[in-house]
Amino acid sequence: MERLLEGFEHFRRTVFPEQRELFKKLATGQSPHTLFITCADSRIMPEMIFSALPGEIFVYRNIGNIVPPYAQHVSGVVAAIEYAVKVLQVKHIVICGHSDCGAMKGLLAPAKVAHMPSVAAWLKHADVAKYVVAENSPQLEGEEALRRVTEENVVGQLEHLRTLPAVAAALANGTVRIHGWVYDIAHAELRAFDAQTGMFTPIDPTLREVPDANPHARFAAIASTT
Repeated sequence: MERLLEGFEHFRRTVFPEQRELFKKLATGQSPHTLFITCADSRIMPEMIFSALPGEIFVYRNIGNIVPPYAQHVSGVVAAIEYAVKVLQVKHIVICGHSDCGAMKGLLAPAKVAHMPSVAAWLKHADVAKYVVAENSPQLEGEEALRRVTEENVVGQLEHLRTLPAVAAALANGTVRIHGWVYDIAHAELRAFDAQTGMFTPIDPTLREVPDANPHARFAAIASTT
């Protein structure tokens, strides 16, 4: 607690005065451009990683950056996504996994989480990643297996994301774009899932372009003429 209070004192004395007008504006509302769904891991700090100002990104964190399928589990994450799309009208949704993910390690070694029944049950929503890797690359072990499962979990959660009615409607009319990323903690690198190639490719931030995981916006033309 002492460390937190010291940090708050620094914020109130140094950071807040420099951005007083921004905080005054934010006191009456928010309009983030991106919903960022990532892991609860304490090493992942989206606002720091992306040098984001308050109000820019709407962050939701949970163990394993999981989005349960809509029909199976109505939870905080599902409610947050619906709110972000319908009320905040975000333009982008990012699901971001990361290197050395404890949740993915638990997925690969269920015995490690057997004494935590709630964690074990939650990770069932990521079983698809383990199954896909086991079926298609059974020879993988160690760090390589962890890397592939981490990637496949992001892909699997993107599929779950698309089952949410609010997201499905926004994707169909082209008002939201979805992205799947993996962040490398040790090297400060990002890889993005490219739906066209089915591969994760490095993001070069200087190019200001990233692949997305969108299906075709079937109603975009209709929406633009009405």
